[in-house]
Amino acid sequence: MSESKPKVLLLGEIEHAPAQSAYNSLSWLADLITPKSSNPADFLEECRSGAFNGTKAVYRTFHSVSITGRIEGEVVKALAEAGVRFIAHNGAGYDQIDIPACTTHKIHVSNTAPPALSAATADTALFLLLGALRNFNPSLLSLRSRNWRGTPPAALGHDPSNKTLGILGMGGIGRNLASKAAALGMSIIYHNRRKLSAEEERGARYVGFEGLLSESDVVSLNLPLNEKTKGMIGKREFGKMKKGAVVVNTARGGVMDEGALVEALAQGQISSCGLDVYENEPEIHPGLIDNPKVMLLPHMGTWTEETQTEMELWNIGNVRSALETGRLKSPVAEQADMSDE
Repeated sequence: MSESKPKVLLLGEIEHAPAQSAYNSLSWLADLITPKSSNPADFLEECRSGAFNGTKAVYRTFHSVSITGRIEGEVVKALAEAGVRFIAHNGAGYDQIDIPACTTHKIHVSNTAPPALSAATADTALFLLLGALRNFNPSLLSLRSRNWRGTPPAALGHDPSNKTLGILGMGGIGRNLASKAAALGMSIIYHNRRKLSAEEERGARYVGFEGLLSESDVVSLNLPLNEKTKGMIGKREFGKMKKGAVVVNTARGGVMDEGALVEALAQGQISSCGLDVYENEPEIHPGLIDNPKVMLLPHMGTWTEETQTEMELWNIGNVRSALETGRLKSPVAEQADMSDE
């Protein structure tokens, strides 16, 4: 008797035709299944029921958290007992997954890392940076109110040229942003878990965390959300920044204290900000919504047809690699040296 095929569990939707075709092609390697449950309590019970037994890999999306809840605790245990050994997460940030728990249960986790993701998110950061630095938002609002530049006109903004951009988190997105900002005449400094090679730095200068805060005209947050980075930027850190600095966040809302940001804006310590992510999405602090000087987007860093398609294809590639080779193409940093045993 031939050995039965493993299963792949799809959590969420695959939305683009090329990716859907690529996902369907995995049926040669595995049985493709979906959950019947639509909420975390039912999902856990479905896991425990044996419905997912024989599942080797999981493809999950950011929005599937509404079905499963955070992948942690009893959910991780139940998935491991069902046979899951790989979780391929479609997204750069993976704070919805308890990585230490997965590691304990020998579940390997990947995130999506195609070049398009870095480029699209860096483009978004640059848009927010320019909008906040140039003080565009008040006039965008007044123009749509049929009041041209406003009465009185908005205060003059600032040019990016000869300003210092401090990048907190110099991964793929941070490096892509650095190259684009340098083309505008900005000097780049960065702080990271490790100092990059000269080739990776491309003229950027490594500084300590405190130095980045005090030297930067613009601070861009490009780091993952985890226990070490949660609330990393708060009242103390805003106080260390240059008076009138600009803050840009395209990482995760939880790395910054929004209440402290609102206070720093009100006091003029921070002149403006550009945000694509928030502490309690989709809720946004009223002090940000009501402030005409700040640039706000509803988490659109990778919101392009091309990038979303490439991300789905990359994630499917992780699933295929898991099935064919027993390894993920882009394991999360915390599991880079994780044993297959």
